[in-house]
Amino acid sequence: MSDRFDYFVVFAEMRTGSNFLEANLNAFEGFKCYGEAFNPHFIAYPNYTEVLGIDQATRDADPQVLLKAVREDPEHLAGFRFFNDHDPRVLDEILNDPRCAKIILTRNPLDSFVSWKIAQATGQWKLTDVRKRRDSQISFDGQEFADHVARLQAFQVKLMNGLQKTGQTAFYVAYEDLQDLDVMNGLATFLGSDARLENLDSKLKRQNPSPISEKVSNIHDVSAALAALDRFNLNRTPNFEPRRGAAVPSYVATKGAGLLFMPMQGGPTTAVTDWMAKIAGGADRLLSNLNQRQLRDWKARHLPHRSFTVLRHPVARAHEVFCTRILSDGPGSYHKIRRTLRNRFELPIPEAMEGANYSKDDHRKAFQAFLTWLQANLNGQTAIRQDGHWVSQASVLEGFGGFQAPDHILREEDLVNSLPRLASEVGAGPHGFVERHASLPFDLADIYDADIEKRAQVTYARDYEAFGFKSWR
Repeated sequence: MSDRFDYFVVFAEMRTGSNFLEANLNAFEGFKCYGEAFNPHFIAYPNYTEVLGIDQATRDADPQVLLKAVREDPEHLAGFRFFNDHDPRVLDEILNDPRCAKIILTRNPLDSFVSWKIAQATGQWKLTDVRKRRDSQISFDGQEFADHVARLQAFQVKLMNGLQKTGQTAFYVAYEDLQDLDVMNGLATFLGSDARLENLDSKLKRQNPSPISEKVSNIHDVSAALAALDRFNLNRTPNFEPRRGAAVPSYVATKGAGLLFMPMQGGPTTAVTDWMAKIAGGADRLLSNLNQRQLRDWKARHLPHRSFTVLRHPVARAHEVFCTRILSDGPGSYHKIRRTLRNRFELPIPEAMEGANYSKDDHRKAFQAFLTWLQANLNGQTAIRQDGHWVSQASVLEGFGGFQAPDHILREEDLVNSLPRLASEVGAGPHGFVERHASLPFDLADIYDADIEKRAQVTYARDYEAFGFKSWR
């Protein structure tokens, strides 16, 4: 038994050598691996009806019963193999439990994919007698392989992130390591055992030792698929913004009409809430500062209901935020941030707007500099907070999803049409939407140019990519 661990899990996938790893684990005195204990289609192995006295029906009704039995196995340090498609109800518990030893087995995904397709074609999933080996060439499907890799990557990222957040480490084993006796004995040490193997298991044989070119009938399609596959996710849009909460107290609901507005800071919030007040019969019939329980109660009382948010073009949003939060001297402006932007980042903005000699050309240069600073801020390169008024709208929308995503994502330029249409869905009267704009020192149209658009596209690459924004003009 181990002083450090109560049980173990082998995180692996099909055709990665997990049967061979299990066989060697079971060869150690005191270890017992119970196969794919949480495979949704069988329990442990295809021909088993129960594990540790627990049958599949009992496990499916409550997987904690089997997990507890494995953890409390009186005779062994017990464990099981777990693949990305196994019962998700136990994954978070075993991943977060420091008393569960993690063994992570990996293999080149192309090799494992081809081996998996051959096993499907031949029906042979294990080989103990090479004389009975079945052979087959497979036809390679590039899209199926890409989907396969995406699933594997997502699972590996979840494992890594779970270990990071809980301060744990795992014992990593590559497919090629399985034939290394010293590695297997090192695994025993990791699990807390002094036992040693003198030889590795000799019953299981490698099924497909030939090169990929001999196992795939359309080898040229493999090369094309690999060339198109962004294996390292090189084309992703980097995201350094912290995760945002759902911000439920900021939501605005109407009494009597089932409309729920989930505002994004820096958007047309005042104009939308004015329209909602007309729908509700007055501003006093709007509800805000709700908690999650109160919001659920409101939803139960207002059927049908619709929730919505509004996207604003990134250039327009950044410009209004710059004017109302950074340049403005009035309530709600960020005086300390403005001072830091002037002194530390040398933004060409006046200390105070009142009485300042501030021209249209000055405004263009200042806004260009603000967009450049925003890029650094959203990349986590400044000490100033990533404020909700200028974070990406994609991150705000992800935060909404922490409670519930909006039913409708509207766009500011179409609110004249989309809001009345939305009101009709909940049986509210036909009240037209009136645009409202904040008082700004200069309109965006007065200063907008190709350089501003380019800087905004770099700063808000996530929003341009996620929501398909074109140039502002």
